[in-house]
Amino acid sequence: MRYEFVGVLNDLVDYFLVGDVLLLQRYKEENCLADDLASEFVSGDSADKAVRDGIVIPLAGIENYPYTVIFSLSGDVPELFKPESRLQHWRGGYVMRVENRSVLLFTWRILQNFTRPAVGTLLDRYRSQGRPMIEIENGFYDVEVLGGEVLREGSYEPAFEFVVTKKAENGCVASQTDINYRFSIDSRTY
Repeated sequence: MRYEFVGVLNDLVDYFLVGDVLLLQRYKEENCLADDLASEFVSGDSADKAVRDGIVIPLAGIENYPYTVIFSLSGDVPELFKPESRLQHWRGGYVMRVENRSVLLFTWRILQNFTRPAVGTLLDRYRSQGRPMIEIENGFYDVEVLGGEVLREGSYEPAFEFVVTKKAENGCVASQTDINYRFSIDSRTY
């Protein structure tokens, strides 16, 4: 199965995050973190721990383009591996934990007021507007992040693709991931 979303923006902050947003809410509460989760993430080690525990996958260096976002779950050849695409980034080693049957790609600004009502509003908005959110079985997943450009209707569009594979065993070891890696796309279109 492949899910594709077009015109995804970064809210003028150079970050995308991927994960089970309700699990991130629970992580915030269990660790007594402030509602300004963005400040918590940049001032301590809570972001590193969230990545290691598979709660969130951070993508830094996101330029201000409209992106095509693809979630690939089928084992087919990823879009960014196809000959007509322009692959620029290929990073593996990410682990994602899902406990609420959904995964979102969201922006850094959401972390600035990360309250239960704000998360509820976010989920409602994603469901009603066809934003980058997929339903997926609960469990642990290995994730590869691909970045580059995909050919759509005769022109290249900046894109990110998340190749998501269910792990045979539960468990989370994402200690080898570089959370500061910059996923800047060199787009010739914009």
